[in-house]
Amino acid sequence: MFCPLNFILVLMLLDYSLGLHDLIVPSPDLTVHVGDSVLMECIFHSTEQKRVTKVDWMFSSEEDTKNDYVLYYYANLSVPLGRFQNRAHLVGDTSRNDGSLLLQDVKTADQGTYICEIRLEMESLVFKKEVMLHVIPEEPKEIMVHVGDSTQMGCVFQSTEEKRVTKLHWMFSSGEHTKKEIVLYYSHKLSVPLGYPKNQGRFQNRIKLVGDISHNDGSIMLKEVRESDGGNYTCSIYLGNLEFKKTILLHVILKQPRTLVTPVALTPDSLGGNQLVIIVGIVCTTILLLAALILIVKRTHRTESSVNSTTLVKNLEKAKKVNPEKHVYSSISIREVIEEEESTGKSEATYMTMNPVWPSMRSAQNNPLGKKSSEEIPKPEQIL
Repeated sequence: MFCPLNFILVLMLLDYSLGLHDLIVPSPDLTVHVGDSVLMECIFHSTEQKRVTKVDWMFSSEEDTKNDYVLYYYANLSVPLGRFQNRAHLVGDTSRNDGSLLLQDVKTADQGTYICEIRLEMESLVFKKEVMLHVIPEEPKEIMVHVGDSTQMGCVFQSTEEKRVTKLHWMFSSGEHTKKEIVLYYSHKLSVPLGYPKNQGRFQNRIKLVGDISHNDGSIMLKEVRESDGGNYTCSIYLGNLEFKKTILLHVILKQPRTLVTPVALTPDSLGGNQLVIIVGIVCTTILLLAALILIVKRTHRTESSVNSTTLVKNLEKAKKVNPEKHVYSSISIREVIEEEESTGKSEATYMTMNPVWPSMRSAQNNPLGKKSSEEIPKPEQIL
């Protein structure tokens, strides 16, 4: 069984190869961020009302000159192909010769030339339009801002033609399950952007539309950022039935003090209750620790002094008990020896001064050895 889609594709390729006349219309270049959406219009303006039989979108890059199919429309059937599936959509009204293409979630590899071809019923003329698409790095989806500062949040729906924005609104939510709040609302019927009614809402007089609505730009400026402004901001731009959405996460951080302030210079007016209590607690704790340290040092010094004095007293007592006796005995013994030596010396001197008495001849004969008898020895009384 022959597949209808294959038959349609064969007819498309045959018709593309047999095209006799081409009408090429240049288009301005487009620059889009990674992740955004882009609208590439392709409208065949004609005085005759003829039915569009076929629409082809082709893509070629500088790296590969071969044309790849992005999307084709034939017999009221629109089919995206290849890596463009689920991202390319035919959004034009074919009954009005409009074969515009919406490309969502743009990727870096999508940069190149896009060629649109429209064929009309019973018409040999082929209408062509080329669009050069430039892809730049993704815009940050998270923004950090300090309290009190201002920040800009961009929201641009890129298109080859300047279409009138029918509706624009910004919504805010602080969490996933919290109620959404209106930040800004615009409708072409009102001709001016509106935020909350006067004197109501916390975004009153702090939101400003800085984008050019005529160029599909719905960017806003948030002034005097508060801590409670942190959360998700969702932008929605409507071009008729087309919708472009973008969500930005805003982080609000507190400003750091520029100068150092000592606790003494702080006053209750400039400090919160908790900060004042913390500072007082730190000061009191420091004082108590210093007092405890001083007491410990004093006690340690007293203990060391008492130990030293006790040791000194014991040493003195031992010295009094031992050393004095030794000195007494030594002095007595030395003195007795000296006195004995002196008395002995005197006696020897006295003895030495005595005059000797020579023995008589008879005693000499009787004592050949020269020994003296006790009788011959004169008595001291006789000498004197």
